Amino acid sequence: MYTTGLHKDTEIDFLKQQKESTYSESSGDFKSYPKPNIRGKFIFIGDTKFIIKGVSYGAFKAEEDGREYQDLEKIEMDFALMSKNGINTVRIPHTTPPRHLLDIAHKHGLKVMIGLSAEQYVGYLIDKKKAPDIDQMIQEKVRTCLHHPALLCISIGNEIPASMVRWLGHKKVEKYLKRIYRLVKKEDPDAIVTYVNYPTTEYLHLPFLDAICFNVYLESKFTFESYLYRLQNIAGNRPLIMGEIGLDAMRNGEEKQARTLEWQIKSVFDTGCCGLFIFSWTDEWFRGEEEVMDWEFGLTTKSRDAKPALYAVSSSFENSPFGRYDTWPRFSVIVCVYNGSDTIYECLDGLLKLKYPNFEVIVINDGSTDNTMEIASAFPFKIIDSPNMGLSHARNLGLQHADGEYIVYLDSDAFPDQDWLSYLALEFESTGFAAIGGPNIIPQNVGLVAESVNHAPGSPTHIMITDRIAEHIPGCNMAFNKERLMEIGGFDTRFRVAGDDVDVCWRLQEMGYEIGLAPSALVWHHRRKTVNGYWKQQVGYGKAEALLEQKWPKKYNDFGHRPWEGKIYGDGTTYLAALSKTRIYGGVWGSAPFQSIYDFGRKNFQSVTLMPEWYLICSTLLLLSLFGLIWKPLFLFLPLSMAFAFTPLSMVIPRIFELNPPFLKNKGYFQKKKFQFLTIFLFMIQPLARLTGRIKYNLTPWRRFNKSFFSWRIFGKIAIWTENWISPDIRLENLESDLNKINATVVRGGDFDNWDLALKGGGFGGVRLLMASEDHAKGSQYIRYRITPHFTILAKISLLFILIITVAALIDLNLFAFAGFSFLLLMILGRIYWDCSIAAGCSVHAINKQISSDGE
Repeated sequence: MYTTGLHKDTEIDFLKQQKESTYSESSGDFKSYPKPNIRGKFIFIGDTKFIIKGVSYGAFKAEEDGREYQDLEKIEMDFALMSKNGINTVRIPHTTPPRHLLDIAHKHGLKVMIGLSAEQYVGYLIDKKKAPDIDQMIQEKVRTCLHHPALLCISIGNEIPASMVRWLGHKKVEKYLKRIYRLVKKEDPDAIVTYVNYPTTEYLHLPFLDAICFNVYLESKFTFESYLYRLQNIAGNRPLIMGEIGLDAMRNGEEKQARTLEWQIKSVFDTGCCGLFIFSWTDEWFRGEEEVMDWEFGLTTKSRDAKPALYAVSSSFENSPFGRYDTWPRFSVIVCVYNGSDTIYECLDGLLKLKYPNFEVIVINDGSTDNTMEIASAFPFKIIDSPNMGLSHARNLGLQHADGEYIVYLDSDAFPDQDWLSYLALEFESTGFAAIGGPNIIPQNVGLVAESVNHAPGSPTHIMITDRIAEHIPGCNMAFNKERLMEIGGFDTRFRVAGDDVDVCWRLQEMGYEIGLAPSALVWHHRRKTVNGYWKQQVGYGKAEALLEQKWPKKYNDFGHRPWEGKIYGDGTTYLAALSKTRIYGGVWGSAPFQSIYDFGRKNFQSVTLMPEWYLICSTLLLLSLFGLIWKPLFLFLPLSMAFAFTPLSMVIPRIFELNPPFLKNKGYFQKKKFQFLTIFLFMIQPLARLTGRIKYNLTPWRRFNKSFFSWRIFGKIAIWTENWISPDIRLENLESDLNKINATVVRGGDFDNWDLALKGGGFGGVRLLMASEDHAKGSQYIRYRITPHFTILAKISLLFILIITVAALIDLNLFAFAGFSFLLLMILGRIYWDCSIAAGCSVHAINKQISSDGE
């Protein structure tokens, strides 16, 4: 059996002593003190943001009775010296401390992170013989520190060995940690609970934790920062704490230890972490009841003499997170508002509270008919009144009046964290990003419907290609380098309500620029407060998708969807976990130091079930079943349509029932069920709302593209003799340009395609173009083009489906059904031919134009 730490009998005796100490020592009435709480990616004490600047403390040699931390004079001296050097938090990693330690910490203004050592009992999951009552032990440990004002947060465990996780299986370990988490919450519902993980078991999926905490030891600044950004993506909208960082002075020298800690602290705060713990306060360290002699990670020696690292850490803490910067770039914050009287005050009031020295605010009133102008006028900001011309026009108007180096757009139904601009500035100044986004998180206490909307699909989210580079950032919280935004001409005014953020990101990327994300540059963004409001929003998004497809047809597939390359983040993307094909990379014998989950994309069938067009498939099957009155075998489509309709729900419902957002903490059973069923309902109607907007604006699988050209021949060859030599690549680029000028939907062939250009005529067909070039004397060329028809996946599926039913009707000798489905088959074939003819017509027109330009 695997165990670490105290033995069972020693642990139980220790808990008895702790319990007696808890109730015998008078610590005062602490319930009136403000409690730590989490708001987005940060920890607050009451209403004050608390940045953790901590050190780990212990483990030390235990007394004969098994108790640690009994030398009150030494603790008093250590804590006083910590406080003097700018340290504000102490982490007790391996032993739940006695209450008098928390009393001393409180005396010196220190907070404490305690550990429950769940890793010490994980061996009992394998061999349950003589297992202690783990639940009782955990609850007793929590009670020893209950309601103490020095208590910052509780770690349920620290670094369960990777070999044990492999042995037990990661899901069993995750369930074990979730069980411990719930025990803590049962005793102290308001406690901030985390688990201290490390890179070797990074893959543990622990979404229930209040904060994410990792021990990371990396000596390369680039590698360290890169991994911090990775951890920020794992943390999502939760705080990220570095549980241990540091360097061994015995092997690297005290000067290098000091220099390393300086840049590590800077990197931790620059990447938006809410704090860190240095390992360790002192070189004195006991583990497994033995003194560790071959490590010197401490900021002080065993005799508490300060090392250079202590002075370096003290100075770094004093200037963190933002005090070391003397000059800050100028930002222009632009708020575009239309009838936003419900939220504009909160938005502008939040901007007044920003802790940033160099920015302006421009409010663009886009023709509001409520009292928005009256509210905004009470603030000391520049206000521009404009007739209602749409969101993109308002954004451009703000851009024209801005004098900042960077332009930031904030929605009128959002308000920023106090350090919002500081994190954006750090990211801009340290990278070459043309645009940077940040998280948008639902505010607290907004109501049941808004919380359900937040966990339903369709909320604004960022999409990450790598841990640092974004594919898309949402418009409610996005910032731009002004020169880059002006270079692309600002925003496209055809996007009046939505879609402008997607379009501007694509245009920047087309110019070769990159987009980033500042993980802690967060804003609080209100969701729709009614189901009707959510419906209208999603219909509007469907319209925006249609407008984007009209402008960017190359980016959309045959079904009218944009296959994103990156990973989608946000509270409303819980369901996507069910679609992912993942594997854990552990290395040979589980020896890899960084063990991650690798996502191999989504399961194709399950992805299709969450598309808006899935409703069309279900409706088609239901309609076919009605024709069972004419031909009875068609009744088989009735249960099939029901099964298809339930398929997406079967994937979503288990995930929704796992949700336990913070607002449900003090709610009853029925309120929780109401939230769950409302969220399920929103999952059901969201694709339908999106489909409504898409159909209304002709973004359908059966849509047609350029109808101006037509060719009866959908395949063939065209040959050209020319004495005007042009490089084949340039010739194809010219052909592509000519096709774009006539609004043809043309796509370049990829690395493994045996064609050069593909043209879409519609949702059912198109053509593919291949060019060959022969060079002859005196700069002559013989150019050949081959046009080949291409059927889309939709066309192939439709043909095969109807063909099978037609043949079945013929075999059953039901001539009426056979005639009907034969006619439907001919209609599909006609539509395929029509789409291919349009694409072929565009191809012939562009080729003929090249012939004319060659003078042949």
